[in-house]
Formats: sequence, C-alpha cells, structure tokens
Amino acid sequence: MSDLSTLTTALQKAGMRITPQRVAVCELLAASHEHPTAAMIYDELKPRFHSLSLATIYNTLDTLVGLGVVNVLGHAGDDKVHYDADTEPHVNLACISCSRIIDIPSEHVTHLDSEISAASGYKLLGARVLYYGLCPTCQKKQKRKL
Repeated sequence: MSDLSTLTTALQKAGMRITPQRVAVCELLAASHEHPTAAMIYDELKPRFHSLSLATIYNTLDTLVGLGVVNVLGHAGDDKVHYDADTEPHVNLACISCSRIIDIPSEHVTHLDSEISAASGYKLLGARVLYYGLCPTCQKKQKRKL
C-alpha cells in the first residue's frame, strides 16, 4: 500500500507543488479501502477546500498513476474509473451490481509479477488483476427477487 509519504514524495519528484489539497487527496487515497473515483474524492474533500477543482483531483491522480504509486482500475460496472493506492500484487474483485471493489491477496499474483518481470526485463510499476462478478450480498438480493 502506498502511504502518504510515498504519494507526496512522488508528486514532489514530478515537479508538482505540495499543496494542502494535494496532500488531502494523497491522505484519502492512502487511507481508503473503497477504491474511490475522482468524483468521490472531490465530494469528500470539497467541504474542507472550497477552492478545490475537479481538475486538481484528476491532475493529481494522473500524475500518481503515471509514477506507478497508484493503480487505475477502470470501472466496476458503474462506468466510473476507480483508483487504488495499494500497488502490492493482489486481486481486485468488482461487483457489477453494487460496484463495490474489494482486495484479495494472492501469492499467485506475486509469483506472476516475478515471472513477467524476469521473462520481459521490464521494471514493473504495477498491475491490474480485476475480476468481475456478483458479491454475496447482491447474490442474496437476486435470489430474493426470484
């Protein structure tokens, strides 16, 4: 998991000013297990930072993704892009009904990263392993409707 220091240091190395708004974005990402969207981050931080713009959120996220300290997951059945500050090898599970995304640790993903890196010579900055399905709660809701 990328911590606050890793995220802010990455922004600094990229030449971005470390503003209170950007620090707040990094804090939210580092603490979140919710895989937030840019809009979710904006909605959460806007009451604290009245001058915050959605452009600041997107620019910060794009920079962090480009540096490999945040992963972009794409949509989870909701047509919104989700972000994950946990760059350690793991599997993401996305529910196509409620759009909840959870993390599942997997030693197989860790071994796959090593295999891919060794075979290709690439310095891996991150990976996305995203499975789609129905979470247990949504499965129960579907059974009740039938």
